[in-house]
Amino acid sequence: MTTTAYLILEDGTVFEGESFGRAGEVTGEVVFTTGMTGYLETLTDPSYYGQIILQTFPLIGNYGVIPSDFESAAIGASAYIVKRPCQEPSNFRSEGNLGAFLKARGIVGLCGIDTRALTKRIRENGVMNGKITASPPTAIDLAEAKAYCIKNAVASVSSCTVIKSGEGARRVALLDFGAKRGIAEALRTRGCEVWTFPHDTAAEKILKTKPDGIMLSNGPGDPAAPENAGIIETIRKLGKSNLPIFGICLGHQLLALANGYKTEKLKFGHRGANQPVKELATGLVYITSQNHGYAVVTRADDNSSFVNVNDGTCEGLDYGVSFSVQFHPEARGGPLDTSFLFDRLIERMDTNAARSKN
Repeated sequence: MTTTAYLILEDGTVFEGESFGRAGEVTGEVVFTTGMTGYLETLTDPSYYGQIILQTFPLIGNYGVIPSDFESAAIGASAYIVKRPCQEPSNFRSEGNLGAFLKARGIVGLCGIDTRALTKRIRENGVMNGKITASPPTAIDLAEAKAYCIKNAVASVSSCTVIKSGEGARRVALLDFGAKRGIAEALRTRGCEVWTFPHDTAAEKILKTKPDGIMLSNGPGDPAAPENAGIIETIRKLGKSNLPIFGICLGHQLLALANGYKTEKLKFGHRGANQPVKELATGLVYITSQNHGYAVVTRADDNSSFVNVNDGTCEGLDYGVSFSVQFHPEARGGPLDTSFLFDRLIERMDTNAARSKN
């Protein structure tokens, strides 16, 4: 038995579909992602906090639910929209279907709507808030959609305690703004001891652990939001230590803000595993995995290292010792074209350590 459900956008547009996962009401920022695979990594990416994810690929869930592929223990998104969820996945690693998984985690799902029309509307008009409801939307639902705002995003997804993992000759301090598991794993496989710190940890406490380098993770929300002012100041202090800093996604944006740049909201963002970026130093183009709605505003005297081939927005900055990228070199899920950037961090840590000894 199917249950009718609706999505109302803040511009008043209504889409009728069916409920899957948990039935109920939820409000969020509606964003689309173009990934054909990687839906489990997408769902468990903390960067989607406060957002309703729309999958542009029509069939989602065909390889089931695989916990070892999760990027965090929790689902980051507020709700999930697909054209057609697969009820009978085929994969020897699968431990269930997507609908049952969402229901068990208390996440509202909507299927059966015209996802192509919804995607086109967002592309033409920009990201909009929306509300999913089991009843035909009313003026109250529209008002709630219009009034929605993502607040305290980083604090809501960051770890609360210091976590040490891995062993190795190099020690990396990872600031958790909503870190995907793949980041720490990429560091550990390169012989690093990773210390993960909550987002509000003081610079002095981080430096007391004597790290060889600092990692700034991905995360949700507006990088220039007032609640991030303390984080930006901490990054500014860490920069004075002359330790190599590597920022990814939100970490890239926060590092830029700490260095005097500004950020802006994109019309509909970059979300998916097929985003082309060009490295300016080599002219090489890489296909990357991305998930962000904001971008760093470049300037005449900037340190740009990568640009987006589609729209020319900033995809990377290099400050000499420190550097950052807007995309995900750990690429879970997605291509591994740019995983060499973790090796670049290792090289800079080793160079900095050798310089300190002399």
